[in-house]
Amino acid sequence: MTARSRAQAFCDRFGLRAPILQAPMAGANPPALAAAVASAGGLGGFGALMSSPAQMRDWAAQFRSASNGAFQINLWAPEPEPLRDPAHEARVREALSRLSGIEVPEAGPGPFLQDFGAQCDALLEAAPAVASSIMGLFPPEMVARLKARGIAWFCNATTVAEARAAEAAGADAVVAQGAEAGGHRGSFENAAAERSQVGLFALLPQMADAVRIPVIAAGGVMDGRGIAAALILGASAVQMGTAFLRSPEAAIHPAWAAEIARTAPEDTVLTRGFSGRLARGIRNQVTELFAGGLPPAPYPVQRVLMAKVRAAAEAANEIGRMQAWAGQGAALAKAEPAGEILRRLWAEAEALLF
Repeated sequence: MTARSRAQAFCDRFGLRAPILQAPMAGANPPALAAAVASAGGLGGFGALMSSPAQMRDWAAQFRSASNGAFQINLWAPEPEPLRDPAHEARVREALSRLSGIEVPEAGPGPFLQDFGAQCDALLEAAPAVASSIMGLFPPEMVARLKARGIAWFCNATTVAEARAAEAAGADAVVAQGAEAGGHRGSFENAAAERSQVGLFALLPQMADAVRIPVIAAGGVMDGRGIAAALILGASAVQMGTAFLRSPEAAIHPAWAAEIARTAPEDTVLTRGFSGRLARGIRNQVTELFAGGLPPAPYPVQRVLMAKVRAAAEAANEIGRMQAWAGQGAALAKAEPAGEILRRLWAEAEALLF
């Protein structure tokens, strides 16, 4: 198939006018952002990791009150409880307290995550066009329930082997996440995340050759040139996150939005400092703290320990201690309404492709 026919087939299947997905970014995807993208012809996104079932239902209701377009809900694949080391957590708390100037309390016994089964029930009730997974595969029973409801499953993959596993498990498409991508790395094996840093344009054609299902390109795609290149290399669509973060609908902290515009590719780093899971964000005091000899606590304990530090940084307008996710193409992001961004991006890509 040609790049044009692949993109058109994908759009036809999911009722889109442009093969562009807004990345489901937990904490940075209010309903207004997804609705603006969907109303402009793309696929809106909701990262529901931290949302309760009630919050998931409310998000979907707000989206549908603003748009009749399509959207995806993303959940992290469930994982075992972390092995905890109280002495190490104390060292992390002490270091964070020195850095932030506030007392960082103990994380407590947990649980720290929403109930995955209840979230799955809420997702099925919300009935989005797409349910997407990151950090691994959905359990077989969830896959069966999705198929019974006619909800497509998109699985994030960072290697060819992960893409093949997703296809074998019943995924309807895979998201090829290149190392350039902002936010959390979607590696199936947490401990292996640092070892699977493949750039998108090396990963994408090999993944497209390895599976029969559509491949969606993610990571460093910021403009029409990137979209066109991804489609030529075998993608059926692209997924973009950082490109939408400076839009007013994203409603992120103003200091974060301003810093994105100043961020060169080498100013982003991979860090476990904010959550315990590997993620790409803007280099700052927190990423430097955990770049030396002190490892962070495991996920999700580290995220809990960071909560007061992040809140204090946001209140003080201090980007140096903020969680500021961004991909390596950050400086190409434009401060425009999300719908205008999507229409401009696809017009740029069409001019190059067709």
